[in-house]
Amino acid sequence: MKIKNILLGLALVLLAFGMIQTVKADADSEQVKAIQKRGVLNVGVKQDVPNFGYLNPENNTYSGLEIDLAKKIAKELGVKINYVPVTAQTRGPLLDNGQVDIVIATFTITDERKLLYNFTTPYYTDASGFLVNKSSKIKNLEDLDGKTIGVVQGSITQTLLEEIAKEKKLHFKYVELGSYPELAVSLRAHRIDAFSVDQSILTGYVSSKSTILDYSFKTADYGVVSKKSNTGLNDYLNGLITAWKKDGSLQKLYDKYQLKPSTSADD
Repeated sequence: MKIKNILLGLALVLLAFGMIQTVKADADSEQVKAIQKRGVLNVGVKQDVPNFGYLNPENNTYSGLEIDLAKKIAKELGVKINYVPVTAQTRGPLLDNGQVDIVIATFTITDERKLLYNFTTPYYTDASGFLVNKSSKIKNLEDLDGKTIGVVQGSITQTLLEEIAKEKKLHFKYVELGSYPELAVSLRAHRIDAFSVDQSILTGYVSSKSTILDYSFKTADYGVVSKKSNTGLNDYLNGLITAWKKDGSLQKLYDKYQLKPSTSADD
């Protein structure tokens, strides 16, 4: 038994050493060195998603899991950090034209997007859902049949909802708006019947007059995103995220913001 424990401990040490060596090797890539030489990491982040990427208008400071993740990456690189506000519509173009080095902005990993950008291993897994007004009496998915659902421009939510509508023989109407705060306001004003996006995002917009339905769909993995040509940078970031998953660093961030990653979703 003692021999088995010793061998297990040795294996873990070797695994950790291998991960450290991989990260060090990736740090030698041209893209990583270019960021270090510049002394600044330009990161695209959300500014309207409480607990993930949120800009406090009172003190003009950012907070959230993704903000902390960006800080950890900048610290590993030994550089300062510059936050660049992005939306679901602008984050891709800002990567393409080089205004940001990476994007950490609830960017869902899909096969289609992987053809255009590099994604790291997921740092968070969520599932989509619905925020509704309590006064609406909407209790389940079927109650949304024929209703108007608000979605953010540039997201994949409407595509996912159409798949569900077809499968469940339901019909949804849609309103596309540019930001989550706009959708929250529209819901409160009863201009839409439901606001749909990832559930962890919805938690930041719950009020005394609204509630999240007890129904989720389509789990979504969030990854740190870089330009398709920046493979060296992606390998470096992937090594960091993998290491932070294993050493509990990501879990500490979940705990800090009281976030619980999804493990499954209803269909």
